[in-house]
Amino acid sequence: MANNNNNKILNVPNKRFPEFTGEWKKTSVTELLDFYSTNSLAWEQLNYENGEIMNLHYGLIHKGLPTLVDLEKECLPFINHNSVPKNYYLCQNGDVAFADASEDTNDVAKIIEFKNCADRKVVCGLHTIHGRDKSDVTAIGFKGYAFSSDSFHKQIRRIAQGTKIYSINTKNFNETFIGIPSKEEQSKIARLLSLLDQRISTQNKIIEDFKKLMSAIVDLFYITSDQCCKLGDLIIQTSERNKSKTKNAVLSVSNKNGFVIQSEQFEDRIIASDDTSNYKIVRLNDFAYNPARINVGSIARLSEYKEGIVSPMYICFKTNELVLPEYIEYFFETRHFYKEMIKRLEGSVRLCLSYESLCDIYMPLPSIETQNNIQKRINTILSKITIETCVLKNLELEKSFLLQQMFI
Repeated sequence: MANNNNNKILNVPNKRFPEFTGEWKKTSVTELLDFYSTNSLAWEQLNYENGEIMNLHYGLIHKGLPTLVDLEKECLPFINHNSVPKNYYLCQNGDVAFADASEDTNDVAKIIEFKNCADRKVVCGLHTIHGRDKSDVTAIGFKGYAFSSDSFHKQIRRIAQGTKIYSINTKNFNETFIGIPSKEEQSKIARLLSLLDQRISTQNKIIEDFKKLMSAIVDLFYITSDQCCKLGDLIIQTSERNKSKTKNAVLSVSNKNGFVIQSEQFEDRIIASDDTSNYKIVRLNDFAYNPARINVGSIARLSEYKEGIVSPMYICFKTNELVLPEYIEYFFETRHFYKEMIKRLEGSVRLCLSYESLCDIYMPLPSIETQNNIQKRINTILSKITIETCVLKNLELEKSFLLQQMFI
């Protein structure tokens, strides 16, 4: 691949296939695309079982769908028969859909591009912007990656509006541009990145299979124990405060990654209070959970950091001498815990799990020796997941690098 870092011609990317030499045409998004109205159907008006028209909800763009949505392979929800809009615009091959809102500036204007629409009826739904190449100057797949590029999203981050939720609209696209090379070069770029996406998808499947295996083994271990005990007999609530303000590492609990540095989770946003004296101190092997988000998995053991502080809204606890912290951590991954936790959620506006309700849940309690054996077996699978996750991260870094270097 040719390196154009020192090229005096401005309208070419840093990295390029060597057989291409001409300049790219810088085009505003509004010059490139026509925009079509979308619907505002909620999830309750959709189903995955039957219907005539499929609907793209913005939540699917943020989680789950690849950049190129191949409708021969991907499954989108159908619109319920009694919810079909009177007027709608069907998507065609090469059409794009942007998510117009996100809590993260990096995900505003996150995009997918459709291919292999054929006779399938698909419309764009809630919080999406539906665009179509008005002059047929782009190859299938190129727009999806061009609009995912670092150069495009730097423009979006400058114009995204909002405080807690960031958003864009079609008028904002007057201020954004992408570079367009020949269709031949577009096709080659799209093919390279599409192949990389397929490899990333395969790697995700490998990791997902290991996680399913671990989940099945964990469930088996926690079902076969004869002795049971209430969590309240095994854990101790902690509420030490950061009164001296000596602890500076503000942490959050993510449902995907456990404890994370808050500034890394909420990029470009200041979430923590200026005064952290009332924040709770957590130490190695302590647990914390958000009572309003535990139903989506926001509970974790502190294992990556020696200590930190969390918002006062978190409920924190540690284990006593009868149980290993890792053993309880794996218990929180079981279907049994999830079912028992869901039963105990309370609240009118937002469902929450109190510490008292958590303590009321029963869990199997074998000997410490057996807990250690269970931990070792699960750790064997976890180590394999860690290895495969490293492979995945390297693939994602490669894609990120190409999205930075192959577009203008």
